[in-house]
Amino acid sequence: MLTLLISGVLAVWLTVRHFQQDLPSVAAIRAVELGEPMRILTADGQLMAEFGTERRSAVRYDEIPRRVVEAFIAAEDERFMSHHGVDPIGLLRASVRLLQTGERAQGGSTITMQLARNVFLTNERTYTRKIREILLAIQIEEELSKEEILELYLNKIFLGERAYGVAAAAQVYFSRPLDALTLDQAALIAGLPKAPSRDNPIANPARALERRGYVLRRMHASGFIDRNALATALAAPVGVSPYRTQVDVEAPYAAEDARQAVIAALGEIAYAQGLRVYTTLQGAEQTAAAAAVRNGLLDVEQRQGWRGVEKQLSVDTLDDREALLLALGEVQEWPALTTAVITRATSEGGFEALNANAETLALDADAVAWAGPQRDLLKPGAVIRLRRNPAGEPRLSQTPAPQAAYIGLDPQTGAITSMVGGYDFYLSSFNRAAQAQRQIGSAFKPFLYAASFDVGFTPASVVLDAPVVFDDARLEEAWRPTNYSGKFYGPTRLRDALVHSRNLVTVRLLQSIGFEQARSFAQRFGLDRQRLPRDLTMALGSAVYTPLELASAYAVLANGGLSIKPTLIDRVEDANGTVIWRPDDQQDNDAASFTPPLPVVEPPPDAKVPDDTVRLPELDDPRRVVPEAITWLITDILRDAARRGTAARVGTTLRRSDLAGKTGTTNDETDAWFAGYNSHRVGVAWVGHDQPQRIGRGEVGGRAALPIWLDVMKVALKDIPDEPPPPPDSVMSVRIDRGGGDRAGGTGSASIFEFVPVNSAQRPGDASGDDDRQQQPTQDRPRQGPALDDLF
Repeated sequence: MLTLLISGVLAVWLTVRHFQQDLPSVAAIRAVELGEPMRILTADGQLMAEFGTERRSAVRYDEIPRRVVEAFIAAEDERFMSHHGVDPIGLLRASVRLLQTGERAQGGSTITMQLARNVFLTNERTYTRKIREILLAIQIEEELSKEEILELYLNKIFLGERAYGVAAAAQVYFSRPLDALTLDQAALIAGLPKAPSRDNPIANPARALERRGYVLRRMHASGFIDRNALATALAAPVGVSPYRTQVDVEAPYAAEDARQAVIAALGEIAYAQGLRVYTTLQGAEQTAAAAAVRNGLLDVEQRQGWRGVEKQLSVDTLDDREALLLALGEVQEWPALTTAVITRATSEGGFEALNANAETLALDADAVAWAGPQRDLLKPGAVIRLRRNPAGEPRLSQTPAPQAAYIGLDPQTGAITSMVGGYDFYLSSFNRAAQAQRQIGSAFKPFLYAASFDVGFTPASVVLDAPVVFDDARLEEAWRPTNYSGKFYGPTRLRDALVHSRNLVTVRLLQSIGFEQARSFAQRFGLDRQRLPRDLTMALGSAVYTPLELASAYAVLANGGLSIKPTLIDRVEDANGTVIWRPDDQQDNDAASFTPPLPVVEPPPDAKVPDDTVRLPELDDPRRVVPEAITWLITDILRDAARRGTAARVGTTLRRSDLAGKTGTTNDETDAWFAGYNSHRVGVAWVGHDQPQRIGRGEVGGRAALPIWLDVMKVALKDIPDEPPPPPDSVMSVRIDRGGGDRAGGTGSASIFEFVPVNSAQRPGDASGDDDRQQQPTQDRPRQGPALDDLF
């Protein structure tokens, strides 16, 4: 017997030693990391989004309400404060159950044992795992206080709906902070650890109520609550209010791009490390951009007319309020719009409607006047969309058919300050601001004019605006480009041609400088030359680029000719505020970040260039890709366009003198653009359909896209002083002949002042292209019919 006893003790000792070998150290226990979601923030720290496979929110022990602690102790381990990690009574009860039924019961685990299992072990139900669990629980109790154990446990425990920890569960189930939980809510959460899926109040309210009652009765039996508190809590409804992440700034497209970049750099572990990803977005500007895109699209719809009701419900459901609400719940929701069903007509010519929030709305005759001749379609059972007017009154509206995008940049640093990729991310996650390659129309013209200035043309140069026909055997029919107005203006100075977006002048200008000069110089602005066609449709913007690419190109104009790289992420910090990663391509925009400027491309031998061309000075800055004189001249012309040209609404609306911009519209109003800027901000707005089709009659860049840009800039430029860039030393003002563009000596009304590069001051004007000859080298002939009609 003594031998057997010694052998038994030795066997137990060896077993304990064996299993203790792979138990975590005390340091590992104390260093347990509580996974938290990755948060995407604006530059000023406002929340944009949270990402993580788990929902976590760690709290300190002193931040956990006493009623929550007591609810868990009563439900899971009533002798927690007195045992040393293992509850002999609980283990004995579980052992008796095993002997009686042959089943391994779940009972017997203390809070400390559950912590050991959840943090360090697996959930496999084996004897070896149970032995490790017991030994680790004893070790935890030896090294940690009861408060530390409870803090770890209540932050780590899985409580269903991807919620880990009591603070996360309070948000997930009740949309409130932990310290705001009522007794019944605390008891409901405390009842979840045993079977978080089965007892989930969202999926199974009846089972959750039953489990909550058990916890409340255990709290009463343990002396934590009195009989009155028990009765009140038992009578309370479940009251679940599922949590939806409450963001400070709506920027889901930018947040998704940031998420992808961080995961690509740091791996999937980033989801649970509590990282703070600081983007370059400006909160107020981003909020304005999201609203501007939606309002712009709804305004387009308003101009194009009502298309009719979206759905007609059966009249049999009109007396069944629940059936109506159920039917409305099946209709896809759109932001800024309210879904409603007409329930009856009123004697005053209006209607009464029920919206998806169960509110009854009164619609007078004015509210539905937009329906016009189709007003007969408005009858009981008709599902409609409503939009609030500035006075807050509901008015008939409709789901937008086209889409839109907006991108904002700081031209000095390349920081993306706002990004909206569509009407609503949750209906379409395709980021049109960064991914949609669309024809840019006349928004390309500034780069073509810049290329002409590089080979000697100036704003004073004169080119003929007259009919021209291009014929080629490979074309189905001759190409006859026209101006949007349908008129011809004769000899035209390049300043006026760009201000008023004259197509024929632009086509002749491309003829003169040659395709390769235009393509190579456009590449200096960051535009991929491979997407620029080697035919004359290039002049009218048949190349495709994304709004972000176009904004980056305009940033070179805005900052005086310096290359920039758009950046969305500024830095990533860990939970302690330590910067752990910055994008590799962001090095404060120093010289090492930029590709040296491309060599100057000489025009082809057959190009028609002014005879006395004097090339501009060599580029002297490793960041410089375009001479400052050229970017300043183009900006000065586009400032004119923003005052008296195709973008004149910029001047009348914002009343600033430092803004420049260019509209763009592709064939049949398929794409509408506006790109505008000053030295502090570049913004590009686009409107169109995902599958190219006409937006609507008259929906050109200045009408569809420009209002979006204006609404954003009202906010983005609010605190930025109005400071037009002064002319650089490489530009001078000379008096020229108003009609011919040549230098004038007099002071009469026929002469005006014009800016030209210093080296071109001897002869600012040039009549290049002022005849009807079609200079069309064989290799440069258009290879296909016109992709565009008028691009403004």
